[in-house]
Amino acid sequence: MKCPYCQHRDSKVVDSRDSELSVRRRRECLNCHRRFTTYERVEMAPVLVTKRDGRREEFSREKLLLSVRKAAGKRPIPPVTIEALVEEIEAELNRQTGNEITSAAIAETVMRRLRQLDDIAYIRYASAYREFGDLDRMREELERLASRRERARQLENQPPLFSLDEIETAVRSERVRSP
Repeated sequence: MKCPYCQHRDSKVVDSRDSELSVRRRRECLNCHRRFTTYERVEMAPVLVTKRDGRREEFSREKLLLSVRKAAGKRPIPPVTIEALVEEIEAELNRQTGNEITSAAIAETVMRRLRQLDDIAYIRYASAYREFGDLDRMREELERLASRRERARQLENQPPLFSLDEIETAVRSERVRSP
């Protein structure tokens, strides 16, 4: 592995971490002693993406990463979170597909993940993918998103059906009845 700073060919691995599709290695150059990171990825059989117009092209992790970065631009989302999200999506696509997938399926997966991560990034991505033709269609999507958030907020604020004391009492009495 060449050092990106001095081009020396020898380096040592300082730290190594596995993830689902890659291995991240921190290396130190034996010449200039500067550190750099490398990633080793498993090369999967190429997945073909079928576009809306019928064209097929090879899946590009870089294109997916660029589109997610663009959607998450100027949002409080750390770059490592974006990298992890793209890696998880790529792993999910490799698990669920044969050799071909539609761009719509990829976009839906990305939107589902972004919706969980950041509402604004989700809307940005959705507006690019769904090509909202007018303000009304975008407003409908925003209202759906707001409605989902309101339901989640209501569930968070809902008091529990039983107190912890009631649950513990029920569990204890069940143990007494069981032979």
